[in-house]
Amino acid sequence: MSKMAKLELDGKVYELPIVEGSEGEKAIDLTRCVELGGTKPGDLRAKTGCITLDPSLGNTGSCSSNITFIDGERGILRYRGIPIEELAEKSRFIEAAYLLIFGKLPTSLETHMFSQMLENHELLHEDMKFHFQGFPPYSHPMAILSSMINATGCFYHDKIEHYNPDTFKDLAAMLLSQVRTIAAFSYRKSRGLPIIYPDPKYKYTANFLHMMFSLPYKEYEMRPEVVSALDTIFLLHADHEQNCSTSTVRTVASSQASLFASAAAGVCALWGPLHGGANQAVIEMLSDIHRSGDDGTRFIEDAKKKDSGKRLMGFGHRIYKNYDPRAKIIKAKCDEILNSMKRSDPLLDIAKKLEEAALQDPYFVERRLYPNVDFYSGIIMRAIGIPVEMFTVIFAIGRTPGWIANFKELAEDKTTRINRPRQVYIGQTLSPYTPKQDRT
Repeated sequence: MSKMAKLELDGKVYELPIVEGSEGEKAIDLTRCVELGGTKPGDLRAKTGCITLDPSLGNTGSCSSNITFIDGERGILRYRGIPIEELAEKSRFIEAAYLLIFGKLPTSLETHMFSQMLENHELLHEDMKFHFQGFPPYSHPMAILSSMINATGCFYHDKIEHYNPDTFKDLAAMLLSQVRTIAAFSYRKSRGLPIIYPDPKYKYTANFLHMMFSLPYKEYEMRPEVVSALDTIFLLHADHEQNCSTSTVRTVASSQASLFASAAAGVCALWGPLHGGANQAVIEMLSDIHRSGDDGTRFIEDAKKKDSGKRLMGFGHRIYKNYDPRAKIIKAKCDEILNSMKRSDPLLDIAKKLEEAALQDPYFVERRLYPNVDFYSGIIMRAIGIPVEMFTVIFAIGRTPGWIANFKELAEDKTTRINRPRQVYIGQTLSPYTPKQDRT
């Protein structure tokens, strides 16, 4: 028999089952509330007339999932049970994407077949080029990315029913492949550069760099360390449990909207500076410090003063109360790529000083403000030559497998209902209509 939690309300006692996950996480199930001594369970509101109030849903579990596990207290992140450290060392982005979406690491044959599907779908419908031409040259690439992912559904309308297990792998490969093509085209459009088509001789990440930086008369020089660094960024961002954009994808998908519509909504959620724009904020902070002639020392002191207006970006995390495991991996990649490119970056020097100070200063240690993945990913993308306005787009490409995996998981759950949160109304009570002549 499952453990029960007791709720006393207006002299009555209700029992609610406690659900325990595979890693020991506990949750109180509000859908099976029963009055003590009763036999017929129902949801909390139906039984008691009450709902739970949890602004920002920080203490509310919206689903059960077997995709990604995070333990913020211990700094753990696993995709389908595999530690992120092992995947970053031994795997590549597309293999990790397959793991997230289909629940297992692919065999050699499955890897080959899925790679072939990605190649088959890397070209956009030619008519979509006219849509790119309709955007102003100063359009943000995230606006174009969201719009064009949604528009893709118009060109493949026969394939975008909510969920069909027989065709879903092909549809997943289409979105995963075309998101990087759309992203690259968006960048070229924003810079007034000619579109570069994908080249099947390149694998996933290298092909994206080719579309971003090649010219009609000169191919981009493909450096293995650059490809590896960007592939690692994609892999580290591939999924992160029920974050804002992923929960948005699940909410939209719960209405039986298509995969493309759901992913486009995810892009919009990711665009916000409190979500996908964090690494851009880090670069802007480091640039401001450098321009001021500071090496980071003054900024650290100012960041500890409430009224200074200075905030240490790239430190701390909503979930992690320990060192973000992705930050350790990306920091090593950052050092590696800058050393291999024989480039120094004054912003990296400032970043290292900020990290060193924050890890030793009692003010930051007591508040558990450890560096997160955004702190170093921006430095790497800057070194590669990716402009700041594309940082969130890179995040979106990386997060696409997680969105697809969560869409698939929700679609296959037979208990799924359309998401419909409740609210506590605090507005005006019943009021009469006032004629226009009597209004003041």
